[in-house]
Amino acid sequence: MEFVYERKINYYETDKMGIVHHSNYIKFMEEARCLWLENIDMPFEALEEEGITIPVLGVSCDYKYHVTFGDTIIINTFVKEYTGVRMTVGYQMTDKETGKVVLNGQTKHCFTNKELKPINLKKYNPEFSNKFQNLLEV
Repeated sequence: MEFVYERKINYYETDKMGIVHHSNYIKFMEEARCLWLENIDMPFEALEEEGITIPVLGVSCDYKYHVTFGDTIIINTFVKEYTGVRMTVGYQMTDKETGKVVLNGQTKHCFTNKELKPINLKKYNPEFSNKFQNLLEV
């Protein structure tokens, strides 16, 4: 199951060439991921109240097409991999008007306690683990 986030590009996110600067796409992925977690009733606040953090271990992006100020992108966010200890979140960004794929990306995460020690979410919080497991794209 994927989550869809629609976002309009701001002028300050563009570079001298008038296109979105490549570093902003990582911010867009984080925005989409935070809203996705809220949408599945697991906002960061709820996770942190349970003593769970989800640090980013890696980010990768394949840039396919550019967007500019005023364009709107659609960000599809989904779970690609989930083990209970690690999770990979996938993103596909498309230009709303043209339907062209702008970016395919992913972020890799692990689950930790407040002391940043790795935890197995399946044991630590089975309820949250089941939510992620049920979202896994197969």
